[in-house]
This record gives sequence, C-alpha cells and structure tokens, in this order.
Amino acid sequence: MASSLKALKQQFLEYIEIEKGRSLKTVENYDHYLSRFFEFIKTDDPGEITDETVRQFRLWLNRQPSGLDKAKQQTLSKRTQNYYLIAIRAFLKYLARQSVKSLQAERIELAKTAERSLDLITENELTRLLDAPQGTDLKSVRDKAILELLFSTGLRVSELCSLTSDIDLHSDEISIRGKGGKVRVVFLSERAKDCVRAYLKMRKDMNDALFVQVGKEIVSPEPSPLTKRTIERIIKQYAIKAGISKRVTPHTMRHLFATDLLSNGADIRSVQALLGHSSIITTQIYTHVTDKHLRDIHKKFHGKK
Repeated sequence: MASSLKALKQQFLEYIEIEKGRSLKTVENYDHYLSRFFEFIKTDDPGEITDETVRQFRLWLNRQPSGLDKAKQQTLSKRTQNYYLIAIRAFLKYLARQSVKSLQAERIELAKTAERSLDLITENELTRLLDAPQGTDLKSVRDKAILELLFSTGLRVSELCSLTSDIDLHSDEISIRGKGGKVRVVFLSERAKDCVRAYLKMRKDMNDALFVQVGKEIVSPEPSPLTKRTIERIIKQYAIKAGISKRVTPHTMRHLFATDLLSNGADIRSVQALLGHSSIITTQIYTHVTDKHLRDIHKKFHGKK
C-alpha cells in the first residue's frame, strides 16, 4: 500500500469509481476537493492530517470568495464548504479501512446550513402546467408526455433522457438505472402512459431514445435525443405559458412528485425508494411539507367547539 497522499488519493478515486459505482462527475468533484485540501496543508504524509490542519483549512474555506459573486465579495456558502468536508471524511474513512494512520473521519463535523428550500408550485399551477401543451402537433404531444411522465415517476432529468422508445406501456412500472448504477422501479400513471403512447404513435423516426428532437429542432438528417438542457428549456417555456411566475425545472416536478405522495399519506421510506435516494437524510427535506400539511389540519379541525 502506497503511503503518500497523492498515491492514496488516486487509489481512493479508483475505489469510489469501480467499487462504489460513483459517476465520473462525482469522481472529478472528489478529486477537485481533495486536491485543494492537499495544496493547502502542504504535506504528502497522511499522518500529518490533524484536527488543527483541518481547522485551518476550514477557516481558509470560509474566507474564500464565491465563484459566482466575487464582485459582491460573498464568501463560499456553508453548503459548498461542506462538499469539501464530505470529500475529506470519505477519504479518511478509506484510509482507515486500508489501515493507514491518519485523522479519524468522525472528528470532522459538517457546518450547519440553513434549511434547504423547495421549488414548489401550487396544485392549481401544476394543473395549468400539465395542461399547457394543448396542440395536436408532434411537439405538443411530446412535451405533454414529458411533463406527465416526470410528475408520474419523479424521475431525475438525466434518467428521463436515458429512456428508450421500446418502453413497455403494457406494464405500470419500469426499471430505472439511477445514480451510482442503482436500479429502482418507478410507476406510470394511466394518464402518463396514454400521453407517451400518443406521442410514440406519431413518431416516424428510427432513433432509439424515447424523447427526441422534432420539427425545427432537428438540425441533422435524423433527430437527436433531447438533452437535459433542452428539457429544462421546454419546462420553463410551458411554465411561462401557464402564467407561473416561479422558477420551474425538471427537479421541481420531482419535488412535486414527492410532496404529493407524502401529503396523501405515503411513508418517507417508500418515498425514499421511489426517488432513489441512497440516504433517508436526503428525503427528509420533504418532511417539512408534511409538517405544514399537519399544521393546516390542526388549525382546521382542532379546538372547534
């Protein structure tokens, strides 16, 4: 086993890619965060990672300007700072498993962050959004299928882009390979199936992707699969058409899927499985919506004499 931080980092990155099944983007992010940490502590000895070196690095991070808003002299958000700490903790846990002497990962506590806000729209706005593609042309029918499928399944936009045109619409469920290569089952509503079926019936091309360019979008002999950016633009356009002033994204549809389930009595573990979250902590962001729902019920029904 190599003992230098540089060599250990490379082994760690290969470990999370191959054995943990993390995406290449995640591996790149870990590489970036760890490289900046190693540059700061100016040592290649894992034994020299101490409480004090981590404390000094956290001070340095906390004083770094935000890359998005340097003109306003804003510093890195606590959430961004935590990305560095999460990478360092994961690396230290790997060292411990390899019996390499260094700082215990448990000694690094994450910074407290403000509660994450959800991008939500009202039930009425959701109805207007889903009804916004009203034409009978291929683009309108395709876009209607996209919106209905996102709300029915809670798919990530990347997962939606990976769907193929041989989707089985005789079944109420499809298997999705999500983050880290993990497979989960998502379920199709009858409305979503009808919309996808109508769209596929109108398709004349031979592309394997489920959602492809149509009409003026096509710039080559054959239509290309829709990208994440294109789907984001499509949803934004229909939100404007529906008269929704809030920012609406594919992830908004995922939020709405989750909160709709919880508000109607689904348990959080089931929602975790349907969303494909590896940790229940990620799913717990939605419990605040349920808490509000319970408060509304309390106000409406309690103490009425």
